[in-house]
Amino acid sequence: MDLQTALILAQDALTNGAIYILLAVALILVLQTTRALFIPQGDFVGYGALTLASLQLGKMPGTVWLLVLLAVVAALVEISRAVMQQSAWRDLPGALVRALLPALVMVVISHYAAPAKLGLLWQVLLTLAIITPMGPLVYQIAFRPLANAPNVVLFVASVAVHFALEGFGLLFFGPEGVRTPPFTESQVDVGYLTLSGQSLYVYAITILLIVALKWFFGKTTYGKALRAVAFNRNGARLVGISPEMVGSLAMSVAVGLGALSGILIGPITTVYYDSGFLIGLKGGLGAIVGGFASYPLAAAGSLIVAGTEAYSSYWLSAYKDVIVFTLIIPILLWRSMASFHYEEGE
Repeated sequence: MDLQTALILAQDALTNGAIYILLAVALILVLQTTRALFIPQGDFVGYGALTLASLQLGKMPGTVWLLVLLAVVAALVEISRAVMQQSAWRDLPGALVRALLPALVMVVISHYAAPAKLGLLWQVLLTLAIITPMGPLVYQIAFRPLANAPNVVLFVASVAVHFALEGFGLLFFGPEGVRTPPFTESQVDVGYLTLSGQSLYVYAITILLIVALKWFFGKTTYGKALRAVAFNRNGARLVGISPEMVGSLAMSVAVGLGALSGILIGPITTVYYDSGFLIGLKGGLGAIVGGFASYPLAAAGSLIVAGTEAYSSYWLSAYKDVIVFTLIIPILLWRSMASFHYEEGE
């Protein structure tokens, strides 16, 4: 391996690592606020790329109808909740509006915007507007009713949601893969290395999002509410913070980050309806390095995963995923030795 090849692989690692960082941050955020390991995170990566590809072809994306389906199911969940809890009747009209209105608005907008083949920026914004509202709906349907359930029940629910979303992806988009056009065709020469404009977009957007999230968590009321619920769920409830509202917000942020990751990675690799699952798992490895608690460690872990993937693809391309996921063994061993252990009853 010569220097130029090593630098090219480093660029690939940094680009993929930026995507894994976003996914790791989303996974940590959801786990800390809802106790759910959000396995469907990767599915929204695929939805982001596939939805943008449909809009660029002038077609109404299938995710619009998935959004409608989720809204209808969420509305039925709210009605059943009102039937079982008499006190919930007064909140039912507002809950139905919150569930159904975004879906109906997106159906109307997409019906006119998709055939118009708008500019790339508008297509990206429309893609995010279609997919991001799915977060609160998924939380409302699958996770909020199980908020007090054991962790293993939440894990099973998360797996079930993943399989459902993967099936809908196959139904709406088919088995064919897509690769969206890059944001720019420009290139920048840096010494022996030529950086693609798409990679620079990935780096810039990732940095901006990390800065924005740091400001959101530290300076805004909703961000502080997220931190409060992550620190102590019952204590946050006692001071008037709704864990349900925070869980819905966390899912919105996570799904939005997943969709944006798919949009960014679409021009770099071919995306299929089930491609997001592996991408999400690699982001999960980064989150494991951070113990699902430390964002800086998760970012470092994501870069380690991406670097391992890039360089193993050069030496043993057929086994690169095996090598990457084998990392979980030393990572878990390190996390186990670095953590404190308590005897039962302490």
